[in-house]
Amino acid sequence: MTALRIGLVGIGNMGSMYARNLLEGKAPGAELAGLCCNINLDRLKTSFPDTPGWNNAGMMFAEGNLHAVIIATPHDSHVPLGIAALEAGLHVMVEKPIAVHKAAAERLIAAHQGRETQVFSAMFNQRTDPRYQWVRARIADGTLGRIHRANWIITDWFRPEAYYASGSWRASWAGDGGGVLLNQCPHQLDLWQWMFGMPSRIRAFCHLGRFHDIEVEDDVTAYLEYENGMSGVFITTTGEAPGTNRLEIAAENGRVVIEGKNLCFDRNTVPVSKFSVETDKPFSAPETERQTEHFETIGEQHIGILKNFVAAIQGREKLIAPAAEGIHSVELGNAMLLSGLTDKTIDLPLDAKAYEKQLKKLIESSTLKKK
Repeated sequence: MTALRIGLVGIGNMGSMYARNLLEGKAPGAELAGLCCNINLDRLKTSFPDTPGWNNAGMMFAEGNLHAVIIATPHDSHVPLGIAALEAGLHVMVEKPIAVHKAAAERLIAAHQGRETQVFSAMFNQRTDPRYQWVRARIADGTLGRIHRANWIITDWFRPEAYYASGSWRASWAGDGGGVLLNQCPHQLDLWQWMFGMPSRIRAFCHLGRFHDIEVEDDVTAYLEYENGMSGVFITTTGEAPGTNRLEIAAENGRVVIEGKNLCFDRNTVPVSKFSVETDKPFSAPETERQTEHFETIGEQHIGILKNFVAAIQGREKLIAPAAEGIHSVELGNAMLLSGLTDKTIDLPLDAKAYEKQLKKLIESSTLKKK
């Protein structure tokens, strides 16, 4: 089988990792065939001497004899580069988030319509984590029963000031499109909707620059409501250390807690609603049976998604993370930000054009100056 020739746009932290993975053969059947970055080409050749380099993505798409491309650039460029790559006939994988706002995500997804033979994937690597796969499967097969509530405290995304100073686009409305919700937490926002679906309304409190000298949000607490009665609380920040990553799910048939590499399922011997109406003991509660799972790994993560992208192009697997699904995490992040900025509850689906206007105002009023 002919090796899949993959081009890579962006040679920052993530792009360099993808380049190394491809060069080291960690995605069988694929090879690194081209690199594009807006740095000096001589520097690019020093780091990757055996790989052709370009400083213009369109030229690489046209001249590189590529089958596929990975886009690992700052957030605001994901959409124009993704559209250009799709229009060039390439298979595309784009880093998270697929766009900085919902309207842009819609434009990117629309560019794939009519091009279904081109594989279009997003880098939602945490979908390979067996802990969250366990939850999704137990919701789907009815093991947990109706979900009443989910709480996710995800505060182990700590970042120092040096992180935000490392790139002019970081922590800016113009580049990042937001802070923790658009940079770190697209992973958890994607997993949230992947497991629980999309809520009908959101009320969030977003603190801009609470812990850092930045203009975007670095501390968020959000309340989510669902049409079926489920509720959720989502808490995240880049300003706490040591942080916490704890997901707790209260369901009809028991409670699930994921923390660290451990999963605990306290299963009710009688469903909550059934026990409530049948018991004659006023202070009683259903008995529980504890099931514990310990996961030695968190899955293949980035390599797993990369391997799946290659296998999907070769017709051997279905995509784990179709790019079209990336709009959901963007919408959740946008809705939380809009709620915090306007001090209002936001109904979903989000008005994409209204949020785009809000973001443009933030960009225009930005006073951010970085070296």
